Amino acid sequence: MLFLVAALLLLGLVMGTVAHAPLTFTVVAAIVIAGWLGIFALRERHGRRRAARTN
Repeated sequence: MLFLVAALLLLGLVMGTVAHAPLTFTVVAAIVIAGWLGIFALRERHGRRRAARTN
């Protein structure tokens, strides 16, 4: 999933509205999104393990 975020960021830098934003803003936004996706993945993994134990 993080590979997908990196690929979309690179695509946005080459073409699209991200190319018009400052590089520092783009990097910070990418880090925030990657962090959010990482936390989401950890919560999902933890939730599925917990649900599997109760069944």
